[in-house]
Amino acid sequence: MVQSTKPETTNSLNKFEKFKAEKDGLAIRDELEYFARIGWEAMDKTDLEYRLKWVGVFYRPVTPGKFMLRLRIPNGILTSDQMEVLGQIVQRYGDDGNADISTRQNLQLRGIRLEDIPDIFRRLKAVDLTSVQSGMDSVRNITGSPVAGLDQDELIDTRELVRKVQDIVTNKGEGNYNFTNLPRKFNIAIEGGRDNSVHAEINDIAFVPAYKDGELGFNVLVGGFFSAKRCEAAIPLNAWINLSIDKVISLCYAILTVYRDHGLRANRQKARLMWLIDEWGINKFRAEVEAQLSHPLAMAAQEDAIDWDKRDHIGVFPQKQPGMNYVGLHIPVGRLYAQDMLDLARLAEVYGNGEIRLTVEQNVIIPHISTENLELFLAEPLLQKFSINPKPLQRALVSCTGAQFCGFALIETKNRAVKLGKALDELLNLPRTVRIHWTGCPNSCGQPQVADIGLMGTKVRKDGKTVEGVDLYMGGKVGKDAHLGTCVQKGIACEDLIPILSKILIENFGATAK
Repeated sequence: MVQSTKPETTNSLNKFEKFKAEKDGLAIRDELEYFARIGWEAMDKTDLEYRLKWVGVFYRPVTPGKFMLRLRIPNGILTSDQMEVLGQIVQRYGDDGNADISTRQNLQLRGIRLEDIPDIFRRLKAVDLTSVQSGMDSVRNITGSPVAGLDQDELIDTRELVRKVQDIVTNKGEGNYNFTNLPRKFNIAIEGGRDNSVHAEINDIAFVPAYKDGELGFNVLVGGFFSAKRCEAAIPLNAWINLSIDKVISLCYAILTVYRDHGLRANRQKARLMWLIDEWGINKFRAEVEAQLSHPLAMAAQEDAIDWDKRDHIGVFPQKQPGMNYVGLHIPVGRLYAQDMLDLARLAEVYGNGEIRLTVEQNVIIPHISTENLELFLAEPLLQKFSINPKPLQRALVSCTGAQFCGFALIETKNRAVKLGKALDELLNLPRTVRIHWTGCPNSCGQPQVADIGLMGTKVRKDGKTVEGVDLYMGGKVGKDAHLGTCVQKGIACEDLIPILSKILIENFGATAK
């Protein structure tokens, strides 16, 4: 059935579509000074809980008055000046302030006070940072290869492509009303390496390197997503495009326009792009995109160029630039505090060229370190905290925010993940890294479906009491031949996880008891 193009009546809209129809979320920008004066308690409830998200400001019911600020960091690349400013912003909030690296190569600042937002936004603008359209029904942070322009074996340098797509989506950070009212959130990834570093399969649009008739370009995947109701891997659009920036931008624009104008909006749980593709079929969807482009798309290359296993980029690696190295630091579950951020900015400035990169595994890369300075860099005290050689289970931990700061989370994740990872590393010898992902609720921000072992928060009954627990996922694969894992056991109490995971690690991953 093709969705009607007739305007829906107000009564047929869900509550989100109703309040978006009343006032575009981006319009909230003009009221920030006013909100800062009156305080969050005096704000309209819809403005407070929802519309602020269009400028990246998130009200957190579990920490009332202490907001989260989600940035846009295309391709996960920051300068030392930017990181220093972010560290200073977080520092002003003392113990309440910190920053989390997200699974989209992004940063989320915590402890932010609403009265400070106008000043914070001025400081962000001064260093070319923005948080516009980073929440709600917008295109989220656009991911790209974390070692773009550094990797000796890369196929495509994704940096300019990612930046240009973000510029179109956000009108160079000024806000773009064309894409502030999508049916739901939307993820875009551009892969340039050979190991699928961006997890292409979980994005609404993913560009994957592929050769066609000897020319390097991209195969295009569409529709990948996680939600509480359903999780699906992206499927081929059956299209290939060359490396032209204009072609990449035009295709993103066309797909977003088709989705904006025809995506399903009545049921918010069935509003992601894949639901439209299901209803139309991929051939009709492709035809609508071609109509928007006003030209046909070339058929996909037979195979993509992803032929490596996934790398985590932790450690020391030579760059394509002679005499230069990039160093990947392990940041336990992506949590940074103000001094960490200031120290990272200093290290990048002193030893590198002032550049800092974030990965989807929630780690940090500092590039452009000369071989002659490498020994001094590796002796820096910060590397005692952020190791280049972490133990196998701690190395590959990924976690969502968890109940400490997120009202959706059913369990605490980050602190528990670190504690459990350390305990298992002390109990077991592992022949290889095992990726364990934690997520606090079925929204799957921690991406348990792509992990070797995925743990999704839930509540369980034990000894007549309700306690924190998890559903267990296994079988996710990243890199070449990526696919999603499935739930294999429900309702495990968190306090019972060590023996259960120990057994799994021994039986499935070759671990041995110490």
